[in-house]
Amino acid sequence: MAGLKKKSLPSKKSLPSKRDIWLEQFQLGCTLVRDNPIFSRLLRYVHVETEDAAIQKTKDFACCYSDAVICVNRSQRLAPGEWAYVLAHGLLHYAFWHFEEEGVVRTDPVRWNIACDMYVTRFLRDVKLFTPPAEMSTELPCPPLSEEELYRRLMSQELDETHRGFSIGAGYTDMKNSTRSASPYGRYTMKDPRREFADIFEGALVDAVSSAIGEAAGHHEGALHPLSPPEMARRWFINSYPLLGALAASFKIVEDRNVCMREEITVAAVSESLSTIYFNPASGLTEAECRFVVAHELLHVGLRHQSRCQGRDPYLWNVACDYVINGWLVEMGVGSLPRCEMLFDNSLKGMSAEQIYDTIVRDIRRFRKLATLRGVGLSDMLGEGEGRFYRAPVGLDEFYRRAIGEGLEYQKSARGSVPAGLEEEIRALYRDPIPWDVELARWFDRFFAPLEKKRTYARLSRRQSSTPDIVRPRTVQDSEPLDGRTFGVVIDTSGSMDRYTLAVALGSVASYAESRDVPYARVIFCDAAAYDAGYMAPDAIMGNVHVRGRGGTVLQPGIDFLQRAEDFPKNGPILIITDAECDSFVVKREHAILIPRGKHLPFRPTGEVFAFE
Repeated sequence: MAGLKKKSLPSKKSLPSKRDIWLEQFQLGCTLVRDNPIFSRLLRYVHVETEDAAIQKTKDFACCYSDAVICVNRSQRLAPGEWAYVLAHGLLHYAFWHFEEEGVVRTDPVRWNIACDMYVTRFLRDVKLFTPPAEMSTELPCPPLSEEELYRRLMSQELDETHRGFSIGAGYTDMKNSTRSASPYGRYTMKDPRREFADIFEGALVDAVSSAIGEAAGHHEGALHPLSPPEMARRWFINSYPLLGALAASFKIVEDRNVCMREEITVAAVSESLSTIYFNPASGLTEAECRFVVAHELLHVGLRHQSRCQGRDPYLWNVACDYVINGWLVEMGVGSLPRCEMLFDNSLKGMSAEQIYDTIVRDIRRFRKLATLRGVGLSDMLGEGEGRFYRAPVGLDEFYRRAIGEGLEYQKSARGSVPAGLEEEIRALYRDPIPWDVELARWFDRFFAPLEKKRTYARLSRRQSSTPDIVRPRTVQDSEPLDGRTFGVVIDTSGSMDRYTLAVALGSVASYAESRDVPYARVIFCDAAAYDAGYMAPDAIMGNVHVRGRGGTVLQPGIDFLQRAEDFPKNGPILIITDAECDSFVVKREHAILIPRGKHLPFRPTGEVFAFE
């Protein structure tokens, strides 16, 4: 015995760990739910808790809380298919949002819970998914009805044991309103859970149908590559939101960290020339927030914000457009306002982007610190010409305008109202823009109506003497004096004024003046000082204009001189031609300003502004 060695016992650390059979079965059930296209998306927004101590003391399979938490009971032994059925049952409570709502009072919450359970049971049996536990195999006693109709019928019935067989709880209820001030799991961040869960479920059903059609056609890639929240948001617009559906279909989503780092994109940006919306994967947006962002970027394109910059500061113009767009989206309830810093101010409601821009340029230092979806000091509208006037190709511009215009017609007929300001702006863009020369002609017509021509029966010319017995009337010009039929022209002749630009503007002015029988115009040349050229015939103006190139342009002295001139009519309109690189001025009578397209005056004008090509 002395030579025998004592056999050593294995330590606790070396012993094999005990298998958790329950957890393995439950995880297999979760996998079945994740692989199902209808429920996989819902499961992303609900936390499943397996260690809740309170439910372990009950005979419930699971309990659903209003803060998007499903607590399952570890003491229950079910097969994977049965656990999948329990989870799907709970997820449908969130999809249809059967929990209590503010302002809605149920006189009998227990019967309401049973009605919801019967509705969910009918849905799961119709789609033939998963296996119900033996305790939940109760036959449905009535045809398919809504929750409200089921609730009304149950109010006139006595509850018995058969009604327990519809619930994943041991009693009649499996839903509870959470008393926690905030979810400890950090998954419940929805502002309007009823609407957002409904949108998630709607998108899941669409994807399920698309997946089924794809599999029937022999395509199986959809199941291997689940869609990201931005892509799901884009597809939601295509399938469910006619206003932006056509635009969404023509854009692609790019989620590339390297691209976003290179372009300094914090959340999102759009390139209308590439038909691409860029999303930063690190932003962590939910699908509802992605819908808001996708709509935001598509409205930038559809409303032609980049081409409407017109020489304004691109970043401040982007800020002004963001205020308008975000206000409309909040009013329409599209998606959910992202948790990141967004430009939204309810006091600016009803103002156009141009009006907001004129307001914020008065406090540039403060507004320069605001962030767009791309970041602080950056415009989320990418493309060539960033920082200067940008114009998309003619075909692309027309396509974007018509896409959102036709979308408006479908939206109004199918999905309800659109904010009045947005509808007005879309209709204005949907129509072809009025050429600048037509607008200028209309301005002339306001002040110079065509001279009336009168009939006369005076003696005809000798060429008609062969038939003197035939009376032929003819028209003659009214003998009314033309002294007051004139207008003033203040012309910027500084060195910054391009000769070709000036020739185009003056050529149009001369042709319209002649066509409206304006014999003379009072002309003032301005650069660093004002020069009175007196009254000139329209066709003589161009030959007498010389660009002097003597420093900055000060137009106010020329305007004041013309307004005080005793030989100029007090009601005579004034036309100001400048390249917009001038000091501010004030005109106390009817006037219009003619500037090159792509330029923007450094102040808020009071008269009409025509931007010529």
